[in-house]
Amino acid sequence: MRILIAEDDERLGDVVARGLRKQSYAVDVVTDGARALTEAAVTEYDVLILDVMLPSRNGFDVARALRERGNRVPILMLTARDAVADRVQGLDAGADDYLVKPFAFEELLARVRALLRRGETLRPTVIAVGDLEIDTGRLAATRAGEPIVLTSKEYALIEYLARNAGRTLSREDITTHVWDDNHDPFSNALEVLIGRVRKKIDAGRTGTLIQTRRGLGYVLVTPEEARASAGGEEQGVE
Repeated sequence: MRILIAEDDERLGDVVARGLRKQSYAVDVVTDGARALTEAAVTEYDVLILDVMLPSRNGFDVARALRERGNRVPILMLTARDAVADRVQGLDAGADDYLVKPFAFEELLARVRALLRRGETLRPTVIAVGDLEIDTGRLAATRAGEPIVLTSKEYALIEYLARNAGRTLSREDITTHVWDDNHDPFSNALEVLIGRVRKKIDAGRTGTLIQTRRGLGYVLVTPEEARASAGGEEQGVE
């Protein structure tokens, strides 16, 4: 999942970004409000962490402008202000949650996870696709109860696919949510990553859960669907 941090304190922004990357998130960091608006307009983020006291345009203005544009990205507002009126202003501007500085990173992480679970319906902490389970709280995956050892990037991929199980995702969709701005869109990193994850989650089983839709992208299917399509033309394992 991909997160944008808009924080003018570069040291704090770097600390938060490093902590989130260790939790398998792809993270971009900007230091002013105008840049935050630009990045949010061109990239589909899963969460925006927005400081109130930003140069060029403050956090309230950024949140309000995003909502006026129809952008529904979940926003966690950061501020040194603890007054009720300031929290109300942030929420009224379009923020979904509010965290007062200084804060514990563990609390910020918990609030990010809570925002990611929100949607039209509350998303569960454990996402099940047949016997494949993704525990978004522990950053862990199991298949038929057996743990699957994954790297941070492998976990980020399978979590994003699991959140969109049954939906064909384009190469651009996946790279946007799994990598940050440092990713080379012309590399074969995605194909290599999918190959590694397939080997781990499909070991000793018939069919593949991550299937290729040629010319369209990739889709995570249930084990029953994987077995049914095993050997079929649509599977197209690369």
